[in-house]
Order: sequence, then C-alpha cells, then structure tokens
Amino acid sequence: MKQTRIPATYMRGGTSKGVFFRLEDLPDRCREPGRARDRLFQRVIGSPDPYAAHIDGMGGATSSTSKCVIVSPASVPDHDVDYLYGQVAIGEDAVDWSSNCGNLSTAAGAFAIHAGYVDAGRDGVRTVRIWQANIGKTIVAHVPVENGTVQELGDFELDGVTFSAAEIVLEFADPAAGEGALFPTGNLVDTIEGPDGPVQATLINAGIPAVFVRARDIGYTGTELREAINGDPAALDRFEALRTAGAAAMGIDKTGRAPAIAFVAAPAGHVTSSGKQVAAGEIDLLVRALSMGKLHHAMMGTASVAIATAAAVPGTLVNEAAGGGARTAVRFGHPSGALQVGAEARQVDGRWTVTKAIMSRSARILMEGWVRVPEDSF
Repeated sequence: MKQTRIPATYMRGGTSKGVFFRLEDLPDRCREPGRARDRLFQRVIGSPDPYAAHIDGMGGATSSTSKCVIVSPASVPDHDVDYLYGQVAIGEDAVDWSSNCGNLSTAAGAFAIHAGYVDAGRDGVRTVRIWQANIGKTIVAHVPVENGTVQELGDFELDGVTFSAAEIVLEFADPAAGEGALFPTGNLVDTIEGPDGPVQATLINAGIPAVFVRARDIGYTGTELREAINGDPAALDRFEALRTAGAAAMGIDKTGRAPAIAFVAAPAGHVTSSGKQVAAGEIDLLVRALSMGKLHHAMMGTASVAIATAAAVPGTLVNEAAGGGARTAVRFGHPSGALQVGAEARQVDGRWTVTKAIMSRSARILMEGWVRVPEDSF
C-alpha cells in the first residue's frame, strides 16, 4: 500500500480555512458525488476523529477548519466557475453538502484566478461570478489583482484574523436559501417552544436558514465568549433544542438542512476574545451564533448574510436589537470583534424579498502543492 498524492491548495478565506481542489485534479472516482469523494475529503481532513484533534489530517478540529472545496469551470451560463463546498464532520462519519460557507466563498473567487479559470487581466479589481453549486446561488467576488495575479496582501483588517490582507468584496445575489420564502412562516417574529418555555424568534431563510432569539430571553447578555457556552454541556443542549424547534417551525426538519441558531442583543461595551475593549457606540448590535453545535469564534459568512438581511427588515428581532427602523447596513459585534454587513430588502405584494447582501472579507494561500492520502482510504 502506498499514498496517493493529489494537487491541492490550502487557503484561508475570511475566518475559515480549507483544502481547495480543481475538479480535474481529483482521482477519477472522486469527480462525481458519492462515497469515494466523501471518504477522500474525510481522510484529507483527518476525520472521523474520536480524539477531536485532526492530528492525522489537514483539519483544525473546529467547524471553521474542517472544510474542503472543489472549484471547476462554470456549469451555468454567465458565470466563471462552480464552487462546491463540503463541511467535514469532526467525530462523525459524515460530510455535509447541503449548504455554503460564506467565508470560503471569498477564497473561491481568489482561487478561480490562481487556478487559471479566470484571467487576472490588468491591475485593478477582477469580477468573478461564482455559481454556488450546493445551494444554486450566485456570488460575485470583487478580487484585487496586481502584476497578473491575485493581490493577497494589504491593510484590510478582519476581526478574527490575526494579520491584515487585501479586501475582497462579496455580493450574495438573491440570498434567500433555496426556493422558499425569506420568512418561511410568513411572520417576522414567531414563538417557538424552548426547553424552558416559549421563546420569541425570527426565522429567516437567507444565506443559511437561521433562528434568531433575544439574548436576554435565554439568560445571556450577547457579550459571551466561547468558553462561557462551549464549556457548558447543558447550555449546548438548550441551544440544540431551540435550533430543532426553529427547524420544525420553518418546515425544514425533514429535509436534513439544519438552521443556524444565534442570539442577539443591543450594543454594550465588552471585551473580545483577543482582549480588545469595544465600546457600545462602535457597533449597532451584538450577535453570537453556533456552528456544528459550538459557539463560533467569530461569525459564519452565511450567518452574516442572514444577519444583514434580518437587520434590513423592520420588525425582526435582529432589527430590534440594532435600534429598529429602516437600514441598509449594520456593524455587529461577535466574539472576535465586529463586522460590517449590508443588504437590500423590500416588500413586494406584502412579502419581504432581498435582492443582495454585501460584506467584505479577505483570502490568502497558506500552502500549495500536493496533499497525500493512503490509496485505500477512498
């Protein structure tokens, strides 16, 4: 038995990182969806790992670092590339193909140029139209280029990422997930049954299905860091119960598409995970979200789209936490700092729709070459 080596690129995108592949570089049996592809990605990452450490793989044993991506020539007109994302479970034998990673969408735009699918062209900003193949949506990445390649370094700072880099602006076109309504129940605020009684929630379908509740309604302030939640098994169980109740209310509990669960609060002075002091006046609201059953160290890109969209609709709990009223952008605080996001929402025939959500991220190649896996592992 020997190892198979496969061309790969290890990239950071936003506050996530993952292993990127060109479709044509994958072994033949992994170029189509199926068990072989899943097993390959699991072995690349180092899953399933009962030690939850990913010592024997490229993963980092967190929801932000257990990811693989396939980029290929566009399969739909008026797009440059297809971007397919796999979230590899850490301790379980599973790869989730049901949703997008908003953070790695940034890296997908840059990788399209690095991999030769999109010509860098003249110095400036290259527009890369991405078909997000998991959910069938368009993402437009505005990638800076210089001297015939992606400009990766710059002075754009992203909380949750230690070093600055070049800014990449992302536009999520028509981000309502799937073909469903923006608010699946038809309400801006619903009441769901939590483990400790009824809880008000905004259930939205944008970027990712998401369940937003007030921090104060579940005994929190919105300034919590990871340790306060992830070290409390009972708290994680309560969040899972809320997430499950929200999924049932949204009608997606039988489809396998799990919504994110998040809690929001009005601005307050607080300390981030890096020890930075943030004044209440520096942000519009506070948001904390869970990913793969744990409080996220910053904010998922798809959840950021949901936050931007919900904030743009007066009457949602997210809009309420931000002070109410019409708004096209908010700056929200998360455990690692703050992030500015925007959305264009409007009512059409009594129903809310969103045409576009916008946010800025950055991306950088960390390593490129070949990844090696045992030949009998997929």
